[in-house]
Amino acid sequence: MADPIDINPRAKRDHGGGLAAARAQFGGKPQDWIDLSTGINPAPYPVEGLTAQDWAALPDHDAFERLVQAARSFWQVPDGAAILPAPGASALIARLPMLSPAARIEITPPTYNEHAAAFAAQGWQVSDQAPAEARVLVHPNNPDGRLWSQEDAKGHKLTVIDESFCDVTPESSLIHLAEAENTIILKSFGKFWGLAGLRLGFAIARPEIISRLNDMTGPWAVSGPALRVGTQALQDWAWAEETRVALACEADRLDALVTAKGAKVAGGTSLFRLYHVDNAKAWQDRLAEKHIWSRIFPYSDTFLRLGLPPADRWDQLENAL
Repeated sequence: MADPIDINPRAKRDHGGGLAAARAQFGGKPQDWIDLSTGINPAPYPVEGLTAQDWAALPDHDAFERLVQAARSFWQVPDGAAILPAPGASALIARLPMLSPAARIEITPPTYNEHAAAFAAQGWQVSDQAPAEARVLVHPNNPDGRLWSQEDAKGHKLTVIDESFCDVTPESSLIHLAEAENTIILKSFGKFWGLAGLRLGFAIARPEIISRLNDMTGPWAVSGPALRVGTQALQDWAWAEETRVALACEADRLDALVTAKGAKVAGGTSLFRLYHVDNAKAWQDRLAEKHIWSRIFPYSDTFLRLGLPPADRWDQLENAL
């Protein structure tokens, strides 16, 4: 049995973003910068129809149920599974370790580090190898885009399948496992729909699990605007399909641009691309000098991750490269 991963839940939280620190080091005004350090759709879903009442009133139960039904239809959630909207997938991740007594959990690196930090903070022993009582699968994985199989999700007392980036490839979803015992599917709204500031995410699992998570999140966890926008977006299947096609084309364009400068594709999704480069920190600094912020990782000297630029900022990226 391998030794547990050494996780300091405070020190190991490492995310994209951080433009303020980048500007402090490299200069420039906020509008000069392109943030390619995240995996958020740069062409967000158009927000329309919000009223003063959406902002002023407490979230409405009927609006909550409309969002749940829209989510069930969009993700083709099995009848035996329940759905809990929440203020972002991260809010759910922080509560998942409390569903079961602390034990050993398998989280295969490299992956989204918030899971390991959340479980370690609740006393779980985080390891990168089996055997373990629980397992987290980020599907597709962040940062390399790895896809997991149904077999990978079996044999644990608690299985978390984080599908935050799966809306770009819905055919890969493991949503049918939401009916399985002690299995939880997570969905993120902010990434594919490009509205991360709205703070909306979903847990999908058996009703008894969702009931416990609902008790943890408390009443009115999702804002009125998030209920309305989320319902509209999840019902707009045509926008989703058009967006998948557009993102795939943009990802191909980014690969062609970056590999022409010597990088090699290491994986990713159509919302972010991972590259092997000779010196990731040097690449990040050179791009930052041109006011483009990228993502590097403390565990790799050669991994560089780039999101997609807005449609009107490709020239800036091309010139920087």
